[in-house]
Amino acid sequence: MLHIYIDADACPVKREVYRVAERYRLNVTLVSNSRMRIPFDPRIWLKIVGDGVDAADQWIVEQIQDRDIVVTADIPLAGRCLKKGARGIGPTGKPFTEDNIGAAVAMRDLLSELRGAGTITGGPPPLTQRDRSRFLQQFDEMIQTIRRQYPSTI
Repeated sequence: MLHIYIDADACPVKREVYRVAERYRLNVTLVSNSRMRIPFDPRIWLKIVGDGVDAADQWIVEQIQDRDIVVTADIPLAGRCLKKGARGIGPTGKPFTEDNIGAAVAMRDLLSELRGAGTITGGPPPLTQRDRSRFLQQFDEMIQTIRRQYPSTI
């Protein structure tokens, strides 16, 4: 059965994931380094991992399976999940695919270098309502695609 994993510590679209998951009756696991509030729903779990570097990422990669979905802004994590046959989507609604993950990693590295050199300061812009809408649309489309390709998955 399709399962949704959320790289939860800094994920700004948790509520949107809950809404869509409820509609399709999907299981969701939030992976975090600390406790957080989650809805009282038997299909939503919180997995607290250790404080080690990339502990949440490692746990997700170990658990995720073909046809599952990871919600993350972490491009390397998305790439590792894609290699296992899973799907990935960022909080702004940008799906991670085999076709675009290489360019996303290259852009991430470039921006990191520019920040390190002081050319760029600050992080990404705050999430807008338009980003949330795009996320909902793309996330729903991703689930629908999986359902069409693998009818027994859901």
